[in-house]
Amino acid sequence: MILKLLIFAVIGVMIYKFLGGKVPGIPKAKSKAQKKLDDDTLVECEKCGTYVTLKECIMIHGKYYCDECAEIK
Repeated sequence: MILKLLIFAVIGVMIYKFLGGKVPGIPKAKSKAQKKLDDDTLVECEKCGTYVTLKECIMIHGKYYCDECAEIK
């Protein structure tokens, strides 16, 4: 009985290693570098056309606005 469990455990570890240490279907959390890159992405303001970073802009109805244009709207 214990031998069967050991064999299944070894086979499971081999499959895990074969897949590159990734479990399919479970998304991996973003690293700090990826979050930093996402925050530094530039988007164009819908109203005035200036480019602002994602962390500085405001999203209204799926469109990006800079701080100044969002206050006017």
